[in-house]
Amino acid sequence: MAIKLKPVHLEAIKKHGEATFPYECCGLLLGRIIDGEKILEETYAAENAKEPGTQHNRFLIPPRAMLQAERYAREKKLDVLGFYHSHPNAEARPSQFDLDHAWPFYSYVIVSVKGNKAQAVNSWKMTEDRSRFDREEIITL
Repeated sequence: MAIKLKPVHLEAIKKHGEATFPYECCGLLLGRIIDGEKILEETYAAENAKEPGTQHNRFLIPPRAMLQAERYAREKKLDVLGFYHSHPNAEARPSQFDLDHAWPFYSYVIVSVKGNKAQAVNSWKMTEDRSRFDREEIITL
């Protein structure tokens, strides 16, 4: 399955990553599943609540922020399609930490930010057995 999005969504994710550099940004991907296709409607920026000293390579969306995002999505009649975050000075691929804390079904969009400039953006989906991520195609509308 691919995730479909608009250039404005990619730009929002990149800008968020650049704004929080050298720390990880994070947020939710809100949209709809139509005929088995994930279609992104909005990015929803969240606070990285990971403790200081680890925010450069870890992120945590606090429960209250998750609840707010889920309520917002419900009001807009959107689904949580997944999450996005940045990898400061690292590649746009999942880390072991990402694998340990992910759930199947969701899309995980990662932006590489090097020297305060967004680079590659990739999407990943965890396999059903939770053993690895497979790359998920990003289709720009």
